[in-house]
Amino acid sequence: MTLKIGFVGLGNMGGPMARNLVAAGFEVRVFDLLPALVESVAGARGAPTAAACATGVDLLISMLPAGRHVEGLYLGADGVLASADPGTLLVDCSTIDPASARKVAAAAAERGFEMLDAPVSGGTGGAEAGTLTFIVGGSAGALARARPALEAMGRNIFHAGANGAGQIAKICNNMLLAILMSGTAEALALGVRNGLDPTTLSEIMKQSSGGNWALNVYNPYPGVMPTAPASRGYAGGFMVELMNKDLGLAIATAEQSGSAVPMGALARNLYRMHEHTHEAGRFDFSSIQWLYDPALKARD
Repeated sequence: MTLKIGFVGLGNMGGPMARNLVAAGFEVRVFDLLPALVESVAGARGAPTAAACATGVDLLISMLPAGRHVEGLYLGADGVLASADPGTLLVDCSTIDPASARKVAAAAAERGFEMLDAPVSGGTGGAEAGTLTFIVGGSAGALARARPALEAMGRNIFHAGANGAGQIAKICNNMLLAILMSGTAEALALGVRNGLDPTTLSEIMKQSSGGNWALNVYNPYPGVMPTAPASRGYAGGFMVELMNKDLGLAIATAEQSGSAVPMGALARNLYRMHEHTHEAGRFDFSSIQWLYDPALKARD
């Protein structure tokens, strides 16, 4: 029997994810506030509302911007928990604060639903290629039920622990990513300012102890890596405003647990400065290169 899947939230990440589910042969029903995004998922059936998208399906997946949107979707008077059929498995792939994830999962459990928080890593490229990493919080049994759908959208699936654990792991990952990207941009700017070619310097560091994901896969200097957003005017990808959101979640989580995150706090300040100084909120997060090489913005 073909698994029936509802998908709410068809933006830069959700749209490609839903299309990969269609390509894998699942029966997919979709909803977004923007009708054009619904139409962009060829082969899926559009639903008139988010609540309607949650009826008549085995699995509902959501991909939304923030915790308030997730709580509204699931907990509202006409939300998913009030509309979904008994036995529907709920999977939220948004990156939100762990407290909201646990709150929604607890409300779902009270109504008899199993729920997973399953934020993703891999960016829009991973969403398009179906190579995302899913970082899952919830029961092992629920994950086993969701696995066929997750495998159609991703290459790696990690069970981080109970509800909320997926969000904590994702927050830690993105905090480290921001630190790596800002440090990589700083090192490249130093080399270029002192006469080095950015491509040559990148190759040297990639094969040396400075190698890291931001440098090796997502180089922030224009022209070094043709497939990276830096070589497309920093368009697309993972926006600065979303990185700032995630860094805010990391700082809040650190405060709640009494954890010291001095480098995470510095990265947040750098990204906030970058967003405000260069009006960079809608640009890819690798555009922090502008903070060290302001002339690059005029060139882009």
